[in-house]
Amino acid sequence: MSIFCDEDTFIVRNIESQYNKSIKCSVLFMEEMVDTSIINDNILRPVLQNDSLKSSGDTIVQLQNMVINAGHIQKSPDINTLTHSILKGNTVLLLEGSSEALIIGSIGVKGRAIEEPEAEKVVRGPREGFTEQIMTNLSLLRKRLETTDLKFRFMTVGVKSRTRICLCYMNSIVNPKILKELEDRINSIKIDSILASGYISDLMKDAPLSPFKTVGGTERPDIVVGKILEGRIAVIVDGTPVALTVPYLFLEYFQANEDYYINFYFSSVSRMLRILGFILTICVPAVYVALMTFHQEMIPTPLLISISAARQGVPFPTIVETFLLLMVFEILIETGTRMPTNIGQALSIVGALVLGQASVEAKIVSAPIVIVVAISGITSLMIPKIQGPALILRIVFLSLSAFMGFYGLIFGITGALLHLCEIRSLGVPYLLYLTSMDPKDLKDTLIRVPLKYMNYRPKLLSQNNKLRQSKGKKKK
Repeated sequence: MSIFCDEDTFIVRNIESQYNKSIKCSVLFMEEMVDTSIINDNILRPVLQNDSLKSSGDTIVQLQNMVINAGHIQKSPDINTLTHSILKGNTVLLLEGSSEALIIGSIGVKGRAIEEPEAEKVVRGPREGFTEQIMTNLSLLRKRLETTDLKFRFMTVGVKSRTRICLCYMNSIVNPKILKELEDRINSIKIDSILASGYISDLMKDAPLSPFKTVGGTERPDIVVGKILEGRIAVIVDGTPVALTVPYLFLEYFQANEDYYINFYFSSVSRMLRILGFILTICVPAVYVALMTFHQEMIPTPLLISISAARQGVPFPTIVETFLLLMVFEILIETGTRMPTNIGQALSIVGALVLGQASVEAKIVSAPIVIVVAISGITSLMIPKIQGPALILRIVFLSLSAFMGFYGLIFGITGALLHLCEIRSLGVPYLLYLTSMDPKDLKDTLIRVPLKYMNYRPKLLSQNNKLRQSKGKKKK
């Protein structure tokens, strides 16, 4: 009782059987965490009105097996276990004279309804998304994979928060070495609390200083199921709708779940456009600055004259006006993201139009740089998953081009590629698909072949079961 001292939401209900006054119990629970109907109908009423209870050494067993109506009941003598059960929303029943207590499932915390994730909307595909309730999220996975091969393994992280997380994987497909490495990393996390899955992602990533993430995240159950079937492991964290998936590879930045719901021609074109958008968003400003600063002879004469005329009266050098306009564009994006949806969209559009036009007319920046920054900004919106790394690469490439021209851009691209080659995600090479020479691994990379021909899973991810689908027999 002293553990919950000065806690006003902690309720203790003392009761005794109407038919046997020697049987006295105490029911303990947190008021805001439980379903009161379960306590009233399945615990209090049966104990008070049951006329078959006897005062003997097995009274606690009678309560567990014959009296209390609940789907989950377990005995425990450990005070720490009882305390954590109460804090999670369960009810604890203490029986006078017994060294053990009953933990009765009565969690009644209200959660958000299942709905489509705002950040991952699709035109064609399921409309369900994860919620903050871990058991609801697991049910969405189980509904899609009705097999005993799907395993859920629970762990607890956080000294103060005691946050439940669940590892989800296919037992016959997952690589045991990757699973063991993931468990070791999670067990090594020693932190007061885990408030969101981002804590787990940040604390166990392979390259903590890299802008590229090595742990995936999604709010869509269909994406998680697809990755589990490839041999990956999903990490579901209680209290957050974002599920983590590992290993996470570079190519997954450009993949979308809708790629597998539409014709492979269209999905392949969409994927190549995303890759092209990534190249444009990180390179276009750097190429423009390099051309205008060091390599003007490479620009056609009519275009060079047009750009020079547009820059007449602009007080800043090319690199300064490029940085200035890029910073303004990012401020507009951040403002639109943090503002309410309707206001944010209007503010972003009006802000971009008004500021761009006014800046050109006031000769603060030139018209060509507005076009360059607009192309770079719009293409970055095509690939929201990699928007953060793209911003950093854009700034690095732009800085190198300002000092060394195209040589600096080439050095920057080479350094980025070397960095990507050395990254690992739970021991799996970050560029696994892109560097493979096996045709089986290239069927879902820059393009997506028809599902009929995607017969094998990635080698390093699915060590035990590499066959995804068997080839049908041809009719004679």
